[in-house]
Amino acid sequence: MRALVQRVAAAEVRVDGACIGEIGPGLLVLVCAMQDDTGAEAAPLAARIARMRIFADEDGRMNRSLLDTGGSALVVSQFTLAADTSRGNRPGFSRAAPPETGRAHYEAFAQAMAELGIAVARGRFGADMKVTLTNDGPVTIWLDTAAPR
Repeated sequence: MRALVQRVAAAEVRVDGACIGEIGPGLLVLVCAMQDDTGAEAAPLAARIARMRIFADEDGRMNRSLLDTGGSALVVSQFTLAADTSRGNRPGFSRAAPPETGRAHYEAFAQAMAELGIAVARGRFGADMKVTLTNDGPVTIWLDTAAPR
């Protein structure tokens, strides 16, 4: 799985003009299931993101996690994180999991975040979504479960 994590002061997602998910301080997590994912990646990725120390402590150092701060997560599916840009001008998305698999892995990831005690708002899988955010920092981190650590 791939995730793009953004520390935010606030974020929301809209579908057809209606707000379907919003958070205050926390993380906007854009998630993509990849072709070779089994689903077993969802919970460890959620735990890693929840424990990532990217929030300021009392000295202003990035030393606190989402779990430490009690912040929320807005989890949005985004298959374009699987983009292959190695040839030409049009990205290819064949490395993304098929929609049925992608939906299951996305739901498993969001559920794993919630099971950690994080308040989770969600986008709508497969919908044309409009995401608005106020990036805090800015802090943006890319994670890939297949990449070496």
